[in-house]
Amino acid sequence: MHQVTIDDKRFELFIDSATIAQKISETGKLIAEEYRGKNPVFLCVLNGAYVFAADLLRQIDITAEVSFIKLRSYAGTTSTGEVKTLIGLNGELKDRHIIVLEDIIDTGKTIHELLPLIKQQSPASVALVCLLSKPEARTHEVTIDYTCFEIPDKFVIGYGLDCNGLGRNLPDIYAQPDDN
Repeated sequence: MHQVTIDDKRFELFIDSATIAQKISETGKLIAEEYRGKNPVFLCVLNGAYVFAADLLRQIDITAEVSFIKLRSYAGTTSTGEVKTLIGLNGELKDRHIIVLEDIIDTGKTIHELLPLIKQQSPASVALVCLLSKPEARTHEVTIDYTCFEIPDKFVIGYGLDCNGLGRNLPDIYAQPDDN
């Protein structure tokens, strides 16, 4: 499919599933190399990062744990400017290597608010991995350790990303055209 319509909005193919898979494989190998022997905790930010996390973790051949946190800062196609924690951190993070998995970092507000919560628990280290980064949209300083794709400031769906809860199941990433 080169176009999809979700929630009465038209989206065009932006990154195909084969390209996504290749980049995730490369990123997974880099992470495994760096964290071998460290038994990291991968912290997946729900809902959007679940597809990315599942595929990335299958590329990482080291001993590791997985946990989840659910945050929300979007309503429809725009950021609300407020981050809400819907499911919080659980489990012991003290002296552990934490790797946060995020689907997309645009303004950086969500991560900017999440990282201090993690650091309060005195981890050995904290790294940030994202599928998509929108540097043009950044309003909060965020250091991303591993980025699969840098993209322009476009609204995207698919591969876990949604528009009002729809489109997460699409295997490719689609972008809203400028004329939409």
